[in-house]
Parts: sequence; C-alpha cells; structure tokens
Amino acid sequence: MRDHDRLTLALVLDSFGNRGNGTSNSAIQYAQGLEALGHRVRLVGVGSTDYPARVHRIPLVSRVAARQQMSFARADPELFRRAFAGVDLVHIYEPFAFGRAALAQAGSMGIPVTAGFHIQPENITYSAGPLRWLPGVDAAIYRLFRFWLYDHVGHIHVPTQLTADLLRSHGYKAHLHVISNGYQPRFNPGSRYERLRSGRLIRVVASGRLAREKDHLTLIRALALCRNRRRISLTIAGTGPMERRLRAEADRQLDGMQVSIGFHQNATMPDLLRQADLLIHPSIADLESVSVLEGMACGAVPIIARSDLSAAGHFALTQHSLFPVGKAWALAEQIDWWIDHPDALAVWSGRYAEHAKEHYSLDASVKAFAHMAVQAVSDQRAGAGIA
Repeated sequence: MRDHDRLTLALVLDSFGNRGNGTSNSAIQYAQGLEALGHRVRLVGVGSTDYPARVHRIPLVSRVAARQQMSFARADPELFRRAFAGVDLVHIYEPFAFGRAALAQAGSMGIPVTAGFHIQPENITYSAGPLRWLPGVDAAIYRLFRFWLYDHVGHIHVPTQLTADLLRSHGYKAHLHVISNGYQPRFNPGSRYERLRSGRLIRVVASGRLAREKDHLTLIRALALCRNRRRISLTIAGTGPMERRLRAEADRQLDGMQVSIGFHQNATMPDLLRQADLLIHPSIADLESVSVLEGMACGAVPIIARSDLSAAGHFALTQHSLFPVGKAWALAEQIDWWIDHPDALAVWSGRYAEHAKEHYSLDASVKAFAHMAVQAVSDQRAGAGIA
C-alpha cells in the first residue's frame, strides 16, 4: 500500500460534542485534515452527526468528568457494526469502555486498529483527591490502560517524545508514532506586532482546563508578587472544577487588577491570543498542550513550567520562557523580566510565531498520522498474506 492510497477511517472517541475539550478538538481537526487529503473519515461517539453514541452516565464519575468537559459513551455493537462496515482502519482515542468495545468489534470484523494516547494518568489522579497520594497509583493506571487497550494494538499515536518515554518506562511495547496534535492555521499573529506602548496594560493570558494539575493558583500567586502588577491584566480562559477557587483567590490576591476567568468559545481564541503579550502555562502534567502552541502561533511569548510530567517546557526557546514548576516567585521574576524588556518581548513574539508555524502545523501532523494509518493497514494485510 502507498501513502497516497485513500483510506476510510473510523475515529472512535467517547465525545466529539465539545470543542473546548482538547482531545475532542484535536480529533475533529484531524478528521478535517484527513478529508482534505482525500481520505474518508467517520466520527463515532457522542456528538457525531452520522454515527452518534448515547451518553453513558456513571454515578459520581460522570459528574466529575463533565466539569472537565468530558463525557462517556455507551457501547453499542450495532452502532459499531454500521460505522465500521467497509472501513480500512479503526483508530481509538481513549481506553475506556466505549473504546474497548470498539476494539473488540473491529477485531471480530478483521479490521486493523490503532490507538492514541491522550489521557495522562497523572491528570486523572490529580483530580482524584486523596487517592492521588496512594503509592504506585499512577503506575497502576498505566498498567490498566495497557491491559484495556494498548497491549492489543501495534501502533500508538503519542503527541510528544515525553509521552513516548513515559509509555516505554511503563512497559508499552507497540510502535510509538510521535506526532504533534498540531494547531489550525487560523491561529496566526495577523497584524499584532507592535512595541509595548508606555501606559498600556500588559495582557497576560492562560488557557486550559481549570483543574488542579494545571496549577493556575501558582499564576495568581505569582502575579501578586510582581513588581509590575499594576501594569497587568489577566485572562484565564477555560472551565473546570477549580473555577470558583481561582475566582476567590484572584479576588483576594489581585485586588485592583483587571481579571477575567471563565470559558471562551474556541472560535474566539485566536483573537484573544493575538491580544496577549505573555501566555503563562504553569501546568504540572501535560502530554503536549496545544494551547501553548496556539498561543505561540499567535505571537504570544510563553512562560512555561518546567516539570518532569509536562512536555510543554520543550516549546521554550529561551531561558526566560521557563520557570520551576510550582514556584510563584520564579514565575513572577520572569513576568517582570519580559515587562522590563519590551524590545526583547517584541523580537521573541515573532520568533515564537515562526517556530510554531515551521514545526507544529496541523497539515504536517495530519500527513504523519495518515502515514501511520497506511502502515498499520499494510501490516495487517501483510500478516494476512494479502498483496
């Protein structure tokens, strides 16, 4: 099989219904990109137009998931049979019950299956209250995911080398394809470039789920420590279980600062990011963080937490774009440095935009994903003795 062959692909994800969820957003973007290359794509899950699944409500768990813009789909063999009829490959995004049922159905129909690793166990445990302190709990979830899904596929899409290294360290044996989730071309700097004008507020933006592991509390504490705090406005774009706590902390620590915390429609994000001077990403755990890529692409200069569990730090191009995870005083120093050096801020704004465009475009990512799909189908045909 050749890379230019056209495939019919089924992308299986519990929920496509919320563009604010990173995995859902990435899947929809990949589907659009694959179709632009001439492949045919079927979306299977809650929110799909042609192959919709019903919501599976799990006591307690669904409520927590909904606050993180996630929902679970109910496995339906008839839906899978209809969606998989005539497809060349099934790609599964999550290792939960819906994805496992899709794996079983595809296997019974002789269809090759690939998978993506987009749910970081550390993200789950950080939202699990006291359970996150149990020794070995993260390793146990990595093993459970392997048992559920990833030991049963030959090819796994991972967004970063950090993800690949984590999976290898936890015994994952499949062929790992490191492919960025990428960002859409509508995230671009436009005509944003200008010198910082005296007296203008410095626009600090953070983007992502308002969850404990994203550590926006450290950002609020850092801004309270900044020498230039009176020159700063803050926007934290997102929603999640920490929203009320963050609002309360901002009211307490950032009195007098212009602060906005809450959900922004995905369609409005390019304009918001073009207005940002600094994009702060204090997250403890991230497999990639497309929000950082989108900010860079729009010309926002990032300041990113350096964490062993986050790949986002690899996006930094200068030491002034990094700080030790959880250290508010260090983040405050970096924010103040950029504000005190407006010429450097303008120069690095352009450099980050060009770097993102060159290395992380959605087009390049989709082509690499299509190559993985072709390889997986070829492997299946070779194993079956089909020319």
